[in-house]
Amino acid sequence: MRSKICALIVVIISILFFSTQPAAAQSYPTRPLEIVSPYTPGSSFDIVARVIAETGSKYFGQPMVVVNKPGAGGSLAAGDVISSRPDGYKVLESAQVFFATTIKTQKVPFDADDVVPLANFVEMRLGMAVKGDSPYKTFDDLINYAKKNPGQLKWSHTGRGITLHMSAMLIFKRAGVTTIDVPYKGTPEALAALLGGHVDAGSLVLGAVSDQVKAGKVRFLMFYTDKRFKDYPNVPTALELGYPDAVLPTYIGLYVHKNTPENIKKKLADVCKKIYDDPEFKKGIERLGEEPKFGGPEFIKAAIKKQEEIGIPILKEIGLYVGK
Repeated sequence: MRSKICALIVVIISILFFSTQPAAAQSYPTRPLEIVSPYTPGSSFDIVARVIAETGSKYFGQPMVVVNKPGAGGSLAAGDVISSRPDGYKVLESAQVFFATTIKTQKVPFDADDVVPLANFVEMRLGMAVKGDSPYKTFDDLINYAKKNPGQLKWSHTGRGITLHMSAMLIFKRAGVTTIDVPYKGTPEALAALLGGHVDAGSLVLGAVSDQVKAGKVRFLMFYTDKRFKDYPNVPTALELGYPDAVLPTYIGLYVHKNTPENIKKKLADVCKKIYDDPEFKKGIERLGEEPKFGGPEFIKAAIKKQEEIGIPILKEIGLYVGK
């Protein structure tokens, strides 16, 4: 008798669960959504998230709020979304490089597959920069100083295993110099270290420091690309300077908990495309000095796979790979 009652309770709960899910999805969203950004306010990720949120609020009919969870190269933000209720109200802002390589430089209590991609919005522009009044006029000047002063050159970045770190580490290794890398929680802190003279150079995102570049306070010596940017025609690329394997793209997109109901995932994905197609979004990204770049889940999955193929051997070469 007791087993029959238990079975009946299970059936009733199942009916209630499945009957309420579509209704919940149809009315979604009924309250504000959160974008969990993995870096500090004022960082490149934070700025991009706020541009997405501003446009997204219009299409969701609900506010999108940016919540900063900096730390561990993005793992704290990912862990926050993964440990939250999978109802579509909390989405993760991240980059393909986090899932491909950053997560393989540390032990984390979750799997990369615990979140799934929705859409990509931006391809970042990255490079090595110095202060505007630095004596290092070219990247060769910086390398020559490092060769004459082994272990003395200090440079800032915003997390182990991300492109800003890996590309610079690989370049210095290829150049045959030993340096001191100093990680910070976000671009504002890494930039402050550079402007304050606490480091000699910074591996930075252009969009987050473009105002300082225009003001002459920061000067890029190299971009980690294979082609020059039209608005910075005098800055050489990593490919031109002889570091082709340091050309690593970074794509910023949104992800959601893997157990989110499928119709809510679809609603999120549909709105992501509307956000990207909105002229105000593209103007906002271009004002930052970054490049809009759209891609759906398959684009992001392919980018992660390609980044793994390129990045994992680099991590092993520079001694950061811990597996997973």
